[in-house]
Amino acid sequence: MPATHPTLNSAPLCRAIKAGFIFAALHCGAALAQGAPAPSSPEPAAAHHQEAGKPSRAPELTLQANASREIKQDTITIVLEVKSEASTQPEAGKKLTAALDALAKRARGNDAIELRTGNYRVYPNMNDKGKTTGWHGTGELRLESRDFAAASALAAKLSDASAIGRLSFSLSREAREAEEKRLLTEAADAFKARALAAANAFGFTSYRMGKLSLGGAGRNAADGAAPYMMASMARKGGAGEGAEVPLEPDTEWVTVDVSGTIFLQ
Repeated sequence: MPATHPTLNSAPLCRAIKAGFIFAALHCGAALAQGAPAPSSPEPAAAHHQEAGKPSRAPELTLQANASREIKQDTITIVLEVKSEASTQPEAGKKLTAALDALAKRARGNDAIELRTGNYRVYPNMNDKGKTTGWHGTGELRLESRDFAAASALAAKLSDASAIGRLSFSLSREAREAEEKRLLTEAADAFKARALAAANAFGFTSYRMGKLSLGGAGRNAADGAAPYMMASMARKGGAGEGAEVPLEPDTEWVTVDVSGTIFLQ
């Protein structure tokens, strides 16, 4: 009798094997999807290569340097004042104009002295009740010169018809411009020396000039007179001596500034 073998039902087994293959395939696909890096956009890579090839910008530094010198003031300005009194405004103005014209006529004749009129004003006299009781006017004649002796002598001569209101000293435009021209070279040298020192301090060996600007400053003398000088001139003029008064000008600082930027190399 032939031997018997156990009979296997092949249909369920095939279905199980097939399901196992499908599960393994799905599991591997999910793992690969999670572990793979996302594709990069081509634009950042191109930008990276462009940035790497671009030269780096040189460091920029802002500097300032100046040169100064103290200069003795070379110009004197003496302000002579005249006044007028009248019962009406037109009459006060007419008298004031005549007084200024007469003073200017006497002052003319010296080319070293420039004459200018200014501060012309006519206004009412008021009593304690606010009523106009008359009119008076004030006007100025300015004497400007680099010849101190001539200006003071003329002011003393005219003091019989005017009062010395103000006296001041200043530096003439010509003297200032000449000094600024000399100081410009010194200021430029100071700027270049500071630029090189700054470059070396930050570990660079040289520099390249950028934008530059120039400026200047000066301290003007106060527009006012020493009281004893004015009183002395008035006394001498009133006595008919016509003598000049010794005058001593102040000094003034003239400064040239150079500011700008440099690129360290």
